[in-house]
Order: sequence, then structure tokens, then C-alpha cells
Amino acid sequence: MSLSKISLRALTRIACRNQAKAFSNDSPTFPGAATSWTEKLEFLTPKTYGPIPVYRVMDRKGNVIHSEQDPKLSEEIITKMYKDMTKLNVMDKILYESQRQGRISFYMTSYGEEATHIGSAAALDLEDLVYGQYRETGVLVWRGFKLSQFMNQCYGNTDDVGKGRQMPVHYGSKDLNFVTISSPLTTQLPQAVGAAYALKGKNRVVICYFGEGAASEGDAHAAFNFAATLDCPVIMFCRNNGYAISTPSREQYAGDGIASRGPGYGIHTLRVDGNDVFAVYNVTKKAKEYALKENKPVIIEALTYRVGHHSTSDDSTAYRPKEEVEHWSKTESPINKLRMHMESKGLWDETKEKAWLEEVKKDVMTSFAAAEKRPKPNWKEMFQDVYKFMPTHLKEQMDQMEKHVEQYKDKYPVKDYAN
Repeated sequence: MSLSKISLRALTRIACRNQAKAFSNDSPTFPGAATSWTEKLEFLTPKTYGPIPVYRVMDRKGNVIHSEQDPKLSEEIITKMYKDMTKLNVMDKILYESQRQGRISFYMTSYGEEATHIGSAAALDLEDLVYGQYRETGVLVWRGFKLSQFMNQCYGNTDDVGKGRQMPVHYGSKDLNFVTISSPLTTQLPQAVGAAYALKGKNRVVICYFGEGAASEGDAHAAFNFAATLDCPVIMFCRNNGYAISTPSREQYAGDGIASRGPGYGIHTLRVDGNDVFAVYNVTKKAKEYALKENKPVIIEALTYRVGHHSTSDDSTAYRPKEEVEHWSKTESPINKLRMHMESKGLWDETKEKAWLEEVKKDVMTSFAAAEKRPKPNWKEMFQDVYKFMPTHLKEQMDQMEKHVEQYKDKYPVKDYAN
């Protein structure tokens, strides 16, 4: 009898017979878990297993520890890695100070986490889809997002593709396959899993970035489970930088970081030194290869360190010692580590460093000044684009607003907005 002629009832009987055979043994299998059996009664505790090791390529001086782990990138790629990391650093400094001067409303720096951005971005293709949280600016830098685009978004001016409707640092780019960042925490994780499910068989992966604090949200657990059970080609990249906005990781979870959750959900997992750009590159490349070949998810936990404050709304000196920050900013700096590696290979020197920093500072300041001079979008933009045809109640509100602004235009900075 052909398989097509076997009835569902017959298949069910076969399955039941096989299951009955399994249960007839002294050590039966269980359908809900991969089991073994013991007659020893004891708890499994965090000390039952050792901590998950952290993969690295370079030591603190930028030396490759084992030559077989060297990604053997070209001089062009390594130089771009360094330049993009330092460009991000310079841009962060200028925009952070601009917020402190009241010129923009909000900002988040990436000090200390540059290698997680650049190392992972370098291992992906432009066609791969990116869901960021809010500290993945370097991924866009690598993909070619222009300084003017960063500045226009932070200023919310007429050249901002988001029309000034988003908070600063909530970037997005359809051309670069970077989904626009949203403020609610962890919503991007299940969205990324759904996108990966839709992209099965299309030779593209989805990478989704999130912090260790975001993994405390229920959305993270739902995303892990859906990714595993639906076999989605998604890389879930956790930046474990030690702290949420004011909450140290020891108050977020009691287990071994985020990587330990991967095996529990049946997901292949990697833990990496997030301050080592080559190590981040290697694990992301390996994760992508596996995700594409097997149509399955991967969790990467990058142990990095947030040197800066969480955002301009935060003062990290209230919850961590100055000495700790100084240690990580100097001894473990991903930028310094890569520079020492480049200098040891004759790829970089003090003359190149000085020339590059002068060039990038000039470029950042030029884009900064231009963005600041551009007007804000017309205030009517807040009523538009939600509906194809504006409903009556919004039209009435817009008309009321127009009359109000006209009546009190001496009280509003109307000259700063487009007509």
C-alpha cells in the first residue's frame, strides 16, 4: 500500500503501537523531554554545571592568541572596522554634548560597546535584515548610513525620513534593511522571529539586538520559544553590558547570563567577548552559516561593558564605582585592543591616527552644523500619514490648531518650522 493511501487512523495506530513499545521497557521514553533515569534524589543547582565559556580571539594587547582563530581579514576590512568604531565614538561625543547644551532632546552613546556593532555587522550581508534595540548605531555606520542622516534624525528636521516623529537615536533605513527602532523594550524580538519565519529559504537571516535587561521581558521568552519550535533563521544577539538603565545584571537574573537560556529552549548558543571585534565577527559569521543551513535560530551573548551612562537621562555614578568604569574604559577598550593589533601588523600609526581623527571630527561637525540649521517639519505633519484619508475628527483638530497658532504666533517659534 502506498503512503498516500494510508489513512490518518492507520498512522495513528502505528504511532500508538510504537509508543506502547517504548513504555513497555524498564526505562521508557517520555514525549515531552529527552530523558535519562536515576534513582538518586538531588537538586540540580547553578553549581551543577560550570559557567558557559567566553570565546575570544585577541588578548588585551591585541595579540591573536591562537592563529587558527584569526579571521584573516583584509587590511581594507580591518581599517574600516577601526575607522567606523572611532567614527561612532566621535559622533557620540559631539551629540552627547549637544544634548547637554539643550540642542537635541535625548541621546545614547555606545562607549565600550563598539566591537559588538562593527564585528557583527561585518559578518553579515546588506540583504540580511536588522532589528535593533537602540544602541546599534555602529551597525548603520558599517552599512553606510550617512553622518547627515544620523544628525537629521537626532534633530528631527525636514530631512529626517521619520519627519521628526521619533525620539533621537531611533534610526531606520529601508535601503539598508534596518527596521526603524521603537522605544518599547523587547518588542523587536518576536517581530524579528516572525520576519525570519517569512524569510525561510530565501538565503537571508534576521539579526535582532537586545540587552540583558530586555531579556527579562515576556516578549523575549515568547520569541525564544517561537524561534526554536518554528525553526526560524534568526540570530538573537544579546549585548550583556552589565547594567540596565540603573539595574545591575545581578538584579535582573540569578542564572548564568542570557546564554544559559539558549539550551533550555533548544537553541544553539554562543558566548563571546564583546570587546574583541574579531571574536564577534567569527561568532556572527558562524551563527549565520548555521542559521541559513539548518533554518534554525542562534543566541549570541556578547559580554561587553557600557562605559557611558545608559542615556542622557541617566547618571551611572549613582550605581557603580568610578574605578570599575576606568578599568573597562582603559584596560578592556575594544578600540584600543584593535588599534594595538593594527600597530603590531604595521597597519596603523600615530600619524594616521591624528590625520583620521581630524578628518572625522571635521565631517561630524559639518553634518552637525548643517542639520541644526534646517527647519523642523511643518506642525501639520503630526496629523498626517496615519490614515489614507484624514477622518473628520483629525481635520477638526488640525483646523483648531491652525487657528490657535495663527492667533498666538508670537508665542511659538514658528520661524523654526517649515511652511
